[in-house]
Amino acid sequence: MSTQQMRAVQAVKAGGAFVVTRMAVPEPGPGQVRVKVHACGVCAGENLARNGMLGVNFPRVPGHEVAGTVDAVGPGVSAWKPGARVGVGWHGGSCFVCESCRRGDFTNCAERKIVGLTYDGGYAEYMVAPQDALAGIPDALSFEEAGPLMCAGITTFNALRNSRARPGDTVAIHGVGGLGHLAIQFADKMGFRTVAINRGRDKEALARKLGADEYIDSTAGSAGEALARLGGAAVAFSTVGSSAAQVDLSQGLQANGQLLFVATDHQPLGISPDLLVFGRRSVTGWYSGHAKDSEDAMAFAALKGVRPMVETHPLEQAEETFQNMSKAQFRAVLTV
Repeated sequence: MSTQQMRAVQAVKAGGAFVVTRMAVPEPGPGQVRVKVHACGVCAGENLARNGMLGVNFPRVPGHEVAGTVDAVGPGVSAWKPGARVGVGWHGGSCFVCESCRRGDFTNCAERKIVGLTYDGGYAEYMVAPQDALAGIPDALSFEEAGPLMCAGITTFNALRNSRARPGDTVAIHGVGGLGHLAIQFADKMGFRTVAINRGRDKEALARKLGADEYIDSTAGSAGEALARLGGAAVAFSTVGSSAAQVDLSQGLQANGQLLFVATDHQPLGISPDLLVFGRRSVTGWYSGHAKDSEDAMAFAALKGVRPMVETHPLEQAEETFQNMSKAQFRAVLTV
């Protein structure tokens, strides 16, 4: 272990606040890469480390929207060289030998690693990750822009490109927030007729600027019924964790339509099976993606001008920034 020290932020006990500390700079082992962190997005997923979930061991450095440069490589690393611009996202590496990996489904690896949970993440000056967990960052993206694309970006991009929707189809984006403001841009650039859905009218002008063709105020009545009056959606994509709202959205699906969601409030969905059977509608969840998916998301964003709206804060303000995350317009990013 290196004797050189670095600044870092740790979760030290379940339910406790993030603590600013100093710790040894990690050394990359075989097949590992050390990343000099320049920016790390702040995501609600850090609640898992903060609350001691999924078997996390304390102390743990959170942070899974990492953007930086390769600082050093361990033995056997062939994919990366020092100086390369790279990101590290939620999916922190695969085993390559389980059933899912052998089928090429690395995201569902039985032994998958999660950055900031399985091992230390990006709320630090340096972090170490397996070489397969790194994604190359296009030159067109700043580190502050690339960070949120490693989680919010890949999740929305990957969900939409793997959905049933095809260019020209109507796609509803539920929520104009950290995930939704990116989903609207991706949906627009993918050629969908994009309908933004949000509470109130405050974000209508912004949603239309981001690429929404239509806007529904969900406080004015059933959003699903309003969506149906617009002709219905091939895909209703929910970025808001609300089972009740997602059930309501299902009323706005066309025949063969798909209710797709990436956020959950952990409550059951009370959807009528008749809605699914008569019309062959479906309900689908989507989970993140691997490093190559992140590269695809960033390449598409660079090519088509999709950008996250970010607010930057110094690393030392991690606790305050996390607590005020919902007030950001729309992604908070820690700069290192």
